Amino acid sequence: MNIRPISPLVSLLGKCLGTLFITGIALSAPLAHAQTKVMRIIVPYAPGGPIDVTARLMAERVKDTLGTVIIENKPGGGGNIGVDAVAKAQPDGMTIGISAVATHAINPWLYSKMPYNAATDFAPITQLVRVPNVLVINADAAQRLKINTLGDLIKYAKANPAKLNYASGGNGSAGHLAGEMFKAQAGIFALHIPYNGGNPAQLALLSGQVDYNFDNLATASANIKSGKLKALAVTTAKRSAMLPDVPAVAETLKGFEIDTWWGLVAPAGTPKDVVTKLNQAFVAALNTPEAKTRFATLMAEPVGNTPEQFGAFMKSEMVKYEKVVKASGAKVD
Repeated sequence: MNIRPISPLVSLLGKCLGTLFITGIALSAPLAHAQTKVMRIIVPYAPGGPIDVTARLMAERVKDTLGTVIIENKPGGGGNIGVDAVAKAQPDGMTIGISAVATHAINPWLYSKMPYNAATDFAPITQLVRVPNVLVINADAAQRLKINTLGDLIKYAKANPAKLNYASGGNGSAGHLAGEMFKAQAGIFALHIPYNGGNPAQLALLSGQVDYNFDNLATASANIKSGKLKALAVTTAKRSAMLPDVPAVAETLKGFEIDTWWGLVAPAGTPKDVVTKLNQAFVAALNTPEAKTRFATLMAEPVGNTPEQFGAFMKSEMVKYEKVVKASGAKVD
């Protein structure tokens, strides 16, 4: 058998091609890693609730500008576990999370030990929505006690000390704090009965075990429409477009304002240009007709403000709830 020697030129060409092939693999590795890395939104509550639904809606609406966005639910600790995960994430814009009235305004005063600093550990992106809370009374109780307005409720409570009670989803919940604010400003007393969550509190109200409560409009609206509950007032500063015939508490008690809200934050140290890009993408998503229609079904009002505006708002909420929580005496641990 005759074996022909390999020409030096062919040998050199083979070596070059091999080097290029190996170099190509090395260069493509970080690129492939970058392409497979996706943004995540950490939701500090269980799947299925209004906050989770909002996050998933936003993830779908921003995919054309930000790429794939996944939702990661991290419930527990009143929202503290998930929010702490956001605070400790890399500040590169790839991990952001939900901030809410509980996690960034109430919990800092409710818990004796917090895993994060709500004032300094986050870069605000934008407030997403606010959901009006509403003071609702059992319809049968309203008829029996002849309570048709907020003024009637206050008048009855003053004439019948300690005969009324109200439910909430637990000590330190938004419903509990709204109830304590109302009692203080109205100069009345009603016994607070905490339940293990908003749903049990609502069932207690529907069954007549309690007289009234402060619930978010998204949860209470179906029973208001069916006539099982009577809406006496909304807790936003002005009337809600969703219940235009229901007055605001502030029309009777000047300055009364408390509602449910949530937004988006990134870890502190996230570059400003990254925060700006995220803000623009999510604000645009909030303003799409599809998002507005979906929010309407949740009884939620889209906001969409600047990072500076959202940051100032969260600071003002912390100041407000410090007074409310301390006055209520509520503590979780």
